[in-house]
Amino acid sequence: MPFIPHTEHDTQQMLDAIGAKNIEQLFDEIPEALRSRGLDNIPPGLNELEVTRLIKQRAARDQPLICFAGAGAYEHHIPAAVWELTTRGEFYTAYTPYQAEASQGTLQLLYEYQTMMSSLMGMDLSNASLYDGASALAEAVLMAIRANRKSKSRRVLIPTTVHPDYRRVVKNIVNNQGIELVELDYCTECGQVMVDSLAQYEQSDYAALVIPQPNFFGNLEQVDQLTDWAHDHKMLVIGVVNPMAMAVIAPPGEWGEQGADIACGEGQPLGIPLSWGGPFYGFIACKQKQVRQMPGRIIGRTVDRDGNRGFVLTLQAREQHIRRSKATSNICTNQGLMVTASTIYMSLMGAEGVERTAMHSHTNTKALLEQLTAIEGVKRRFSAAYFHEVVIQLNQPAAPVLEKLAKAGYLGGFSLATDYAELGDALVVCVTETKSDEEINQFAHAFAQALR
Repeated sequence: MPFIPHTEHDTQQMLDAIGAKNIEQLFDEIPEALRSRGLDNIPPGLNELEVTRLIKQRAARDQPLICFAGAGAYEHHIPAAVWELTTRGEFYTAYTPYQAEASQGTLQLLYEYQTMMSSLMGMDLSNASLYDGASALAEAVLMAIRANRKSKSRRVLIPTTVHPDYRRVVKNIVNNQGIELVELDYCTECGQVMVDSLAQYEQSDYAALVIPQPNFFGNLEQVDQLTDWAHDHKMLVIGVVNPMAMAVIAPPGEWGEQGADIACGEGQPLGIPLSWGGPFYGFIACKQKQVRQMPGRIIGRTVDRDGNRGFVLTLQAREQHIRRSKATSNICTNQGLMVTASTIYMSLMGAEGVERTAMHSHTNTKALLEQLTAIEGVKRRFSAAYFHEVVIQLNQPAAPVLEKLAKAGYLGGFSLATDYAELGDALVVCVTETKSDEEINQFAHAFAQALR
Protein backbone atom coordinates (compact mmCIF):
# COMPACT_ATOMS: atom_id res chain seq x y z
CA MET A 1 0.00 0.00 0.00
CA PRO A 2 1.45 3.44 -0.90
CA PHE A 3 2.52 5.64 2.00
CA ILE A 4 0.16 8.60 2.40
CA PRO A 5 2.03 11.42 4.15
CA HIS A 6 -0.87 13.79 4.83
CA THR A 7 -2.31 14.12 8.31
CA GLU A 8 -5.96 14.96 8.87
CA HIS A 9 -4.88 18.56 9.59
CA ASP A 10 -3.01 18.70 6.23
CA THR A 11 -6.05 17.38 4.41
CA GLN A 12 -8.36 19.91 6.05
CA GLN A 13 -6.02 22.78 5.18
CA MET A 14 -6.07 21.78 1.51
CA LEU A 15 -9.86 21.47 1.51
CA ASP A 16 -10.17 24.92 3.10
CA ALA A 17 -7.85 26.38 0.46
CA ILE A 18 -10.07 25.19 -2.40
CA GLY A 19 -13.34 25.86 -0.61
CA ALA A 20 -14.52 22.28 -0.21
CA LYS A 21 -16.19 21.01 2.97
CA ASN A 22 -14.89 17.46 2.67
CA ILE A 23 -13.33 14.99 0.24
CA GLU A 24 -16.76 13.64 -0.78
CA GLN A 25 -17.65 17.09 -2.13
CA LEU A 26 -14.75 16.83 -4.58
CA PHE A 27 -16.57 13.95 -6.28
CA ASP A 28 -20.11 15.30 -6.17
CA GLU A 29 -20.41 14.96 -9.97
CA ILE A 30 -20.61 11.19 -9.54
CA PRO A 31 -24.30 10.13 -9.40
CA GLU A 32 -25.45 8.77 -6.07
CA ALA A 33 -26.42 5.43 -7.61
CA LEU A 34 -22.86 4.83 -8.76
CA ARG A 35 -21.18 5.48 -5.42
CA SER A 36 -19.84 2.61 -3.37
CA ARG A 37 -21.12 2.34 0.18
CA GLY A 38 -18.47 -0.04 1.33
CA LEU A 39 -17.49 -3.64 0.69
CA ASP A 40 -19.81 -5.59 2.97
CA ASN A 41 -18.35 -9.00 2.19
CA ILE A 42 -14.73 -8.02 2.74
CA PRO A 43 -13.52 -8.84 6.27
CA PRO A 44 -11.64 -6.28 8.38
CA GLY A 45 -8.01 -5.75 7.47
CA LEU A 46 -5.38 -8.07 8.92
CA ASN A 47 -2.07 -7.00 10.36
CA GLU A 48 1.22 -8.01 8.76
CA LEU A 49 1.72 -11.07 10.96
CA GLU A 50 -1.77 -12.37 10.23
CA VAL A 51 -1.43 -11.78 6.50
CA THR A 52 1.89 -13.64 6.43
CA ARG A 53 0.39 -16.58 8.31
CA LEU A 54 -2.64 -16.71 5.98
CA ILE A 55 -0.51 -16.58 2.80
CA LYS A 56 1.75 -19.37 4.05
CA GLN A 57 -1.26 -21.53 4.86
CA ARG A 58 -2.73 -21.02 1.41
CA ALA A 59 0.60 -21.55 -0.33
CA ALA A 60 0.97 -24.87 1.49
CA ARG A 61 -2.33 -26.00 -0.02
CA ASP A 62 -1.03 -25.43 -3.54
CA GLN A 63 -0.44 -28.61 -5.50
CA PRO A 64 1.96 -28.08 -8.38
CA LEU A 65 0.62 -29.99 -11.38
CA ILE A 66 2.78 -31.65 -14.02
CA CYS A 67 1.85 -29.78 -17.17
CA PHE A 68 0.68 -31.53 -20.33
CA ALA A 69 -1.35 -28.53 -21.50
CA GLY A 70 -0.33 -25.84 -23.96
CA ALA A 71 -2.96 -23.81 -25.83
CA GLY A 72 -0.74 -20.76 -26.27
CA ALA A 73 1.38 -20.92 -23.09
CA TYR A 74 4.24 -23.40 -22.94
CA GLU A 75 6.51 -24.78 -20.24
CA HIS A 76 10.12 -24.89 -21.40
CA HIS A 77 13.35 -25.24 -19.47
CA ILE A 78 14.86 -21.83 -18.73
CA PRO A 79 18.59 -21.81 -17.85
CA ALA A 80 19.16 -20.36 -14.37
CA ALA A 81 21.41 -17.64 -15.79
CA VAL A 82 18.51 -16.10 -17.75
CA TRP A 83 16.60 -14.66 -14.81
CA GLU A 84 19.70 -14.27 -12.66
CA LEU A 85 20.86 -11.70 -15.20
CA THR A 86 17.42 -10.34 -16.08
CA THR A 87 16.71 -9.39 -12.47
CA ARG A 88 19.93 -7.44 -12.02
CA GLY A 89 19.11 -3.88 -11.09
CA GLU A 90 20.34 -2.46 -14.40
CA PHE A 91 17.65 -4.42 -16.27
CA TYR A 92 15.04 -4.98 -13.60
CA THR A 93 14.20 -1.33 -12.99
CA ALA A 94 14.75 -0.02 -16.51
CA TYR A 95 11.80 0.92 -18.71
CA THR A 96 11.22 2.87 -21.89
CA PRO A 97 14.33 5.00 -22.61
CA TYR A 98 12.73 8.41 -23.07
CA GLN A 99 16.23 9.89 -23.38
CA ALA A 100 17.09 7.04 -25.65
CA GLU A 101 20.71 7.69 -26.57
CA ALA A 102 21.60 8.00 -22.87
CA SER A 103 20.45 4.40 -22.38
CA GLN A 104 23.05 2.62 -24.49
CA GLY A 105 22.84 -0.65 -22.57
CA THR A 106 19.07 -0.91 -23.02
CA LEU A 107 19.29 0.06 -26.68
CA GLN A 108 22.02 -2.49 -27.36
CA LEU A 109 19.95 -5.25 -25.75
CA LEU A 110 16.90 -4.32 -27.83
CA TYR A 111 19.07 -4.16 -30.95
CA GLU A 112 20.34 -7.69 -30.27
CA TYR A 113 16.78 -8.88 -29.60
CA GLN A 114 15.51 -7.40 -32.87
CA THR A 115 18.39 -8.95 -34.79
CA MET A 116 17.79 -12.43 -33.40
CA MET A 117 14.02 -12.22 -33.80
CA SER A 118 14.34 -11.02 -37.41
CA SER A 119 16.61 -13.97 -38.13
CA LEU A 120 14.27 -16.44 -36.42
CA MET A 121 11.29 -15.13 -38.43
CA GLY A 122 13.20 -14.85 -41.70
CA MET A 123 12.09 -11.23 -41.95
CA ASP A 124 13.95 -7.96 -42.60
CA LEU A 125 13.07 -6.16 -39.38
CA SER A 126 11.57 -6.64 -35.94
CA ASN A 127 10.31 -4.04 -33.50
CA ALA A 128 11.15 -3.85 -29.79
CA SER A 129 8.10 -5.86 -28.65
CA LEU A 130 4.39 -5.40 -27.98
CA TYR A 131 2.04 -6.17 -25.11
CA ASP A 132 1.24 -9.83 -25.86
CA GLY A 133 0.65 -12.22 -28.74
CA ALA A 134 -3.04 -11.41 -29.11
CA SER A 135 -2.59 -7.64 -29.29
CA ALA A 136 0.41 -8.19 -31.60
CA LEU A 137 -1.93 -9.91 -34.07
CA ALA A 138 -4.37 -7.01 -33.75
CA GLU A 139 -1.52 -4.57 -34.50
CA ALA A 140 -0.52 -6.71 -37.49
CA VAL A 141 -4.08 -6.50 -38.84
CA LEU A 142 -4.13 -2.71 -38.44
CA MET A 143 -0.69 -2.55 -40.04
CA ALA A 144 -1.85 -4.62 -43.04
CA ILE A 145 -4.89 -2.37 -43.57
CA ARG A 146 -2.61 0.68 -43.68
CA ALA A 147 0.07 -0.97 -45.81
CA ASN A 148 -2.01 -2.65 -48.52
CA ARG A 149 -2.60 0.20 -50.95
CA LYS A 150 -3.94 -2.21 -53.58
CA SER A 151 -6.95 -3.06 -51.45
CA LYS A 152 -9.89 -0.70 -51.11
CA SER A 153 -11.60 -2.86 -48.52
CA ARG A 154 -11.10 -3.05 -44.78
CA ARG A 155 -11.67 -6.79 -44.61
CA VAL A 156 -9.29 -9.48 -43.38
CA LEU A 157 -9.55 -13.26 -43.68
CA ILE A 158 -8.78 -15.02 -40.39
CA PRO A 159 -9.04 -18.82 -39.94
CA THR A 160 -10.93 -20.29 -37.00
CA THR A 161 -7.76 -22.31 -36.39
CA VAL A 162 -6.23 -19.12 -34.93
CA HIS A 163 -6.20 -19.10 -31.12
CA PRO A 164 -9.76 -18.25 -29.97
CA ASP A 165 -8.48 -15.69 -27.46
CA TYR A 166 -6.45 -14.01 -30.19
CA ARG A 167 -9.50 -13.78 -32.42
CA ARG A 168 -11.54 -12.23 -29.62
CA VAL A 169 -8.86 -9.66 -28.81
CA VAL A 170 -8.40 -8.72 -32.48
CA LYS A 171 -12.15 -8.28 -32.87
CA ASN A 172 -12.34 -6.07 -29.78
CA ILE A 173 -9.53 -3.84 -31.04
CA VAL A 174 -10.43 -3.48 -34.72
CA ASN A 175 -14.22 -3.86 -34.72
CA ASN A 176 -14.96 -0.19 -34.01
CA GLN A 177 -12.42 0.93 -36.59
CA GLY A 178 -14.53 -0.24 -39.49
CA ILE A 179 -12.50 -3.41 -40.07
CA GLU A 180 -14.34 -6.65 -40.78
CA LEU A 181 -12.89 -10.01 -39.81
CA VAL A 182 -14.10 -12.84 -42.04
CA GLU A 183 -13.56 -16.25 -40.45
CA LEU A 184 -12.42 -19.23 -42.50
CA ASP A 185 -13.53 -22.77 -41.72
CA TYR A 186 -11.10 -25.67 -41.40
CA CYS A 187 -11.12 -29.21 -42.71
CA THR A 188 -12.59 -31.42 -39.98
CA GLU A 189 -10.51 -34.37 -41.17
CA CYS A 190 -7.05 -32.81 -41.30
CA GLY A 191 -7.47 -29.78 -39.01
CA GLN A 192 -6.14 -27.26 -41.54
CA VAL A 193 -7.45 -24.54 -43.81
CA MET A 194 -7.62 -26.00 -47.30
CA VAL A 195 -6.69 -23.77 -50.24
CA ASP A 196 -9.47 -25.29 -52.34
CA SER A 197 -12.04 -23.97 -49.86
CA LEU A 198 -10.95 -20.36 -50.52
CA ALA A 199 -12.31 -20.14 -54.06
CA GLN A 200 -15.45 -18.38 -52.78
CA TYR A 201 -13.30 -15.41 -51.69
CA GLU A 202 -11.39 -14.95 -54.93
CA GLN A 203 -13.77 -12.46 -56.53
CA SER A 204 -13.89 -10.16 -53.50
CA ASP A 205 -11.46 -7.57 -52.17
CA TYR A 206 -9.61 -8.46 -48.95
CA ALA A 207 -6.64 -6.64 -47.47
CA ALA A 208 -4.91 -9.56 -45.76
CA LEU A 209 -4.94 -13.24 -44.88
CA VAL A 210 -3.90 -14.43 -41.42
CA ILE A 211 -2.07 -17.78 -41.30
CA PRO A 212 -1.35 -19.50 -37.94
CA GLN A 213 1.70 -21.76 -37.77
CA PRO A 214 1.25 -24.06 -35.94
CA ASN A 215 -2.48 -23.49 -35.56
CA PHE A 216 -4.43 -23.75 -32.29
CA PHE A 217 -4.83 -27.50 -32.76
CA GLY A 218 -1.05 -27.86 -33.00
CA ASN A 219 -1.32 -28.72 -36.71
CA LEU A 220 0.93 -27.28 -39.40
CA GLU A 221 -0.96 -25.26 -42.00
CA GLN A 222 -0.15 -25.43 -45.72
CA VAL A 223 1.61 -22.09 -45.50
CA ASP A 224 3.27 -22.09 -48.92
CA GLN A 225 0.03 -22.64 -50.83
CA LEU A 226 -1.93 -20.22 -48.64
CA THR A 227 0.71 -17.50 -48.97
CA ASP A 228 0.91 -17.77 -52.74
CA TRP A 229 -2.90 -17.81 -53.01
CA ALA A 230 -3.15 -14.62 -50.93
CA HIS A 231 -0.48 -12.81 -52.92
CA ASP A 232 -2.08 -13.87 -56.20
CA HIS A 233 -5.24 -12.11 -55.00
CA LYS A 234 -3.46 -8.93 -53.87
CA MET A 235 -3.61 -9.65 -50.14
CA LEU A 236 -0.87 -9.21 -47.60
CA VAL A 237 0.00 -12.26 -45.50
CA ILE A 238 0.19 -12.15 -41.71
CA GLY A 239 1.88 -15.15 -40.08
CA VAL A 240 1.01 -15.67 -36.40
CA VAL A 241 3.55 -18.17 -35.20
CA ASN A 242 5.10 -19.99 -32.26
CA PRO A 243 8.72 -18.73 -32.24
CA MET A 244 10.04 -22.03 -30.86
CA ALA A 245 8.61 -23.89 -33.83
CA MET A 246 10.38 -21.55 -36.24
CA ALA A 247 13.69 -23.17 -35.29
CA VAL A 248 12.69 -26.38 -37.08
CA ILE A 249 10.10 -25.41 -39.72
CA ALA A 250 10.08 -22.75 -42.42
CA PRO A 251 9.75 -19.24 -40.91
CA PRO A 252 7.23 -16.74 -42.32
CA GLY A 253 9.83 -14.97 -44.44
CA GLU A 254 10.27 -18.19 -46.45
CA TRP A 255 6.62 -19.07 -47.06
CA GLY A 256 5.71 -19.47 -50.71
CA GLU A 257 7.50 -17.59 -53.47
CA GLN A 258 7.68 -14.20 -51.74
CA GLY A 259 7.31 -14.98 -48.02
CA ALA A 260 4.80 -13.53 -45.59
CA ASP A 261 4.64 -9.75 -45.27
CA ILE A 262 4.21 -9.58 -41.48
CA ALA A 263 5.01 -12.06 -38.71
CA CYS A 264 3.74 -11.82 -35.15
CA GLY A 265 3.03 -13.93 -32.11
CA GLU A 266 3.68 -14.58 -28.45
CA GLY A 267 7.28 -14.51 -27.21
CA GLN A 268 6.62 -16.47 -24.01
CA PRO A 269 8.27 -19.75 -25.17
CA LEU A 270 11.62 -17.94 -25.35
CA GLY A 271 12.65 -17.83 -21.71
CA ILE A 272 9.46 -16.60 -20.00
CA PRO A 273 7.98 -18.80 -17.22
CA LEU A 274 4.27 -19.53 -17.13
CA SER A 275 3.82 -17.50 -13.91
CA TRP A 276 0.06 -17.98 -13.58
CA GLY A 277 -0.55 -16.35 -16.94
CA GLY A 278 1.96 -13.58 -17.38
CA PRO A 279 3.41 -11.17 -17.97
CA PHE A 280 4.22 -12.22 -21.53
CA TYR A 281 5.13 -10.12 -24.55
CA GLY A 282 4.21 -9.91 -28.21
CA PHE A 283 6.58 -9.68 -31.15
CA ILE A 284 6.08 -8.35 -34.65
CA ALA A 285 8.40 -8.42 -37.66
CA CYS A 286 7.98 -7.44 -41.29
CA LYS A 287 9.57 -6.96 -44.66
CA GLN A 288 11.40 -3.71 -45.41
CA LYS A 289 8.50 -2.52 -47.56
CA GLN A 290 6.13 -2.40 -44.57
CA VAL A 291 8.52 -0.92 -41.99
CA ARG A 292 6.93 2.54 -41.97
CA GLN A 293 3.66 1.00 -40.82
CA MET A 294 5.17 -1.02 -37.97
CA PRO A 295 4.09 0.08 -34.48
CA GLY A 296 6.57 0.53 -31.65
CA ARG A 297 10.26 1.29 -31.85
CA ILE A 298 13.15 0.10 -33.99
CA ILE A 299 16.69 0.35 -32.67
CA GLY A 300 19.56 1.02 -35.07
CA ARG A 301 23.35 0.84 -34.81
CA THR A 302 25.58 3.70 -35.90
CA VAL A 303 28.95 5.32 -35.14
CA ASP A 304 29.70 8.67 -33.54
CA ARG A 305 32.09 11.34 -34.87
CA ASP A 306 35.00 9.42 -33.35
CA GLY A 307 34.03 6.14 -34.98
CA ASN A 308 32.73 4.55 -31.77
CA ARG A 309 29.75 2.22 -32.04
CA GLY A 310 26.47 3.55 -30.69
CA PHE A 311 22.77 2.70 -30.68
CA VAL A 312 19.87 4.99 -31.51
CA LEU A 313 16.11 5.00 -31.94
CA THR A 314 15.89 4.73 -35.72
CA LEU A 315 12.08 4.70 -35.88
CA GLN A 316 9.86 5.64 -32.99
CA ALA A 317 6.25 5.51 -34.07
CA ARG A 318 4.81 5.52 -30.54
CA GLU A 319 2.63 8.28 -29.24
CA GLN A 320 5.20 9.13 -26.52
CA HIS A 321 7.66 10.21 -29.18
CA ILE A 322 5.54 11.80 -31.90
CA ARG A 323 2.15 13.47 -32.24
CA ARG A 324 -0.60 11.08 -31.30
CA SER A 325 -2.44 11.59 -34.59
CA LYS A 326 0.68 10.49 -36.45
CA ALA A 327 1.42 7.44 -34.29
CA THR A 328 0.88 4.02 -35.84
CA SER A 329 -0.27 2.70 -32.48
CA ASN A 330 -1.61 4.14 -29.27
CA ILE A 331 -1.90 0.88 -27.35
CA CYS A 332 1.43 -0.88 -27.77
CA THR A 333 3.92 -0.99 -24.93
CA ASN A 334 7.38 -2.35 -24.43
CA GLN A 335 7.46 -5.44 -22.24
CA GLY A 336 11.09 -4.60 -21.63
CA LEU A 337 11.88 -7.07 -18.86
CA MET A 338 10.38 -9.99 -20.79
CA VAL A 339 12.33 -9.05 -23.90
CA THR A 340 15.48 -8.86 -21.79
CA ALA A 341 14.88 -12.43 -20.62
CA SER A 342 14.22 -13.63 -24.18
CA THR A 343 17.36 -11.93 -25.48
CA ILE A 344 19.49 -13.60 -22.81
CA TYR A 345 17.69 -16.92 -23.39
CA MET A 346 18.35 -16.88 -27.15
CA SER A 347 21.94 -15.77 -26.61
CA LEU A 348 22.63 -18.61 -24.15
CA MET A 349 20.82 -21.30 -26.13
CA GLY A 350 22.04 -20.23 -29.56
CA ALA A 351 20.40 -21.36 -32.78
CA GLU A 352 21.44 -24.96 -32.16
CA GLY A 353 20.08 -25.02 -28.61
CA VAL A 354 16.69 -23.61 -29.62
CA GLU A 355 16.51 -26.14 -32.47
CA ARG A 356 17.31 -29.03 -30.12
CA THR A 357 14.62 -27.84 -27.71
CA ALA A 358 12.05 -27.72 -30.49
CA MET A 359 13.01 -31.15 -31.83
CA HIS A 360 12.95 -32.72 -28.36
CA SER A 361 9.47 -31.27 -27.79
CA HIS A 362 8.20 -32.75 -31.04
CA THR A 363 9.74 -36.14 -30.28
CA ASN A 364 8.13 -36.22 -26.83
CA THR A 365 4.72 -35.31 -28.27
CA LYS A 366 5.01 -38.08 -30.83
CA ALA A 367 5.84 -40.56 -28.07
CA LEU A 368 2.90 -39.46 -25.91
CA LEU A 369 0.47 -39.62 -28.83
CA GLU A 370 1.48 -43.22 -29.51
CA GLN A 371 0.80 -44.15 -25.90
CA LEU A 372 -2.49 -42.28 -25.58
CA THR A 373 -3.99 -43.64 -28.81
CA ALA A 374 -3.16 -47.16 -27.62
CA ILE A 375 -5.70 -46.61 -24.81
CA GLU A 376 -9.24 -47.80 -25.52
CA GLY A 377 -11.50 -44.77 -25.97
CA VAL A 378 -8.79 -42.42 -27.28
CA LYS A 379 -8.00 -41.63 -30.89
CA ARG A 380 -6.19 -38.91 -32.77
CA ARG A 381 -8.61 -36.30 -34.09
CA PHE A 382 -6.76 -34.79 -37.08
CA SER A 383 -4.45 -36.21 -39.72
CA ALA A 384 -2.23 -33.15 -40.39
CA ALA A 385 1.39 -32.93 -39.30
CA TYR A 386 1.92 -31.34 -35.89
CA PHE A 387 4.64 -29.67 -33.82
CA HIS A 388 4.34 -30.23 -30.07
CA GLU A 389 0.57 -30.17 -29.58
CA VAL A 390 -2.01 -32.60 -30.85
CA VAL A 391 -5.79 -33.07 -30.53
CA ILE A 392 -7.16 -36.33 -29.16
CA GLN A 393 -10.80 -37.45 -29.20
CA LEU A 394 -12.32 -39.16 -26.15
CA ASN A 395 -15.29 -41.52 -26.02
CA GLN A 396 -16.64 -39.80 -22.91
CA PRO A 397 -16.97 -36.25 -21.51
CA ALA A 398 -13.59 -34.56 -21.24
CA ALA A 399 -14.25 -32.43 -18.15
CA PRO A 400 -14.44 -35.32 -15.63
CA VAL A 401 -11.31 -36.84 -17.14
CA LEU A 402 -9.40 -33.59 -16.63
CA GLU A 403 -10.69 -33.39 -13.04
CA LYS A 404 -9.42 -36.90 -12.29
CA LEU A 405 -6.06 -36.09 -13.86
CA ALA A 406 -5.81 -32.94 -11.73
CA LYS A 407 -6.41 -35.02 -8.59
CA ALA A 408 -3.63 -37.32 -9.78
CA GLY A 409 -1.29 -34.32 -10.11
CA TYR A 410 -1.54 -33.55 -13.83
CA LEU A 411 -2.68 -30.59 -15.89
CA GLY A 412 -3.94 -32.98 -18.50
CA GLY A 413 -4.76 -30.85 -21.53
CA PHE A 414 -7.06 -28.13 -22.83
CA SER A 415 -10.70 -28.93 -23.55
CA LEU A 416 -12.03 -27.71 -26.90
CA ALA A 417 -15.67 -28.02 -25.84
CA THR A 418 -16.24 -24.29 -25.35
CA ASP A 419 -14.55 -22.88 -28.45
CA TYR A 420 -14.99 -25.83 -30.84
CA ALA A 421 -18.23 -27.51 -29.80
CA GLU A 422 -18.38 -29.31 -33.15
CA LEU A 423 -15.40 -31.44 -32.09
CA GLY A 424 -17.21 -32.91 -29.10
CA ASP A 425 -15.08 -34.31 -26.31
CA ALA A 426 -11.66 -33.35 -27.65
CA LEU A 427 -8.51 -32.26 -25.84
CA VAL A 428 -5.35 -30.50 -26.96
CA VAL A 429 -2.39 -32.15 -25.23
CA CYS A 430 1.12 -30.72 -25.33
CA VAL A 431 4.56 -32.02 -24.46
CA THR A 432 7.80 -30.04 -24.35
CA GLU A 433 11.40 -30.98 -23.73
CA THR A 434 10.81 -30.69 -19.97
CA LYS A 435 9.15 -34.13 -19.74
CA SER A 436 11.18 -37.31 -19.27
CA ASP A 437 10.24 -40.69 -20.75
CA GLU A 438 9.19 -41.78 -17.27
CA GLU A 439 6.87 -38.79 -16.82
CA ILE A 440 5.29 -39.44 -20.23
CA ASN A 441 4.71 -43.10 -19.31
CA GLN A 442 3.22 -42.14 -15.94
CA PHE A 443 0.91 -39.58 -17.51
CA ALA A 444 -0.34 -42.12 -20.08
CA HIS A 445 -1.03 -44.57 -17.25
CA ALA A 446 -2.89 -41.87 -15.27
CA PHE A 447 -4.89 -41.01 -18.40
CA ALA A 448 -5.96 -44.61 -18.81
CA GLN A 449 -7.01 -44.73 -15.16
CA ALA A 450 -9.00 -41.49 -15.53
CA LEU A 451 -10.92 -42.91 -18.50
CA ARG A 452 -11.90 -45.99 -16.51
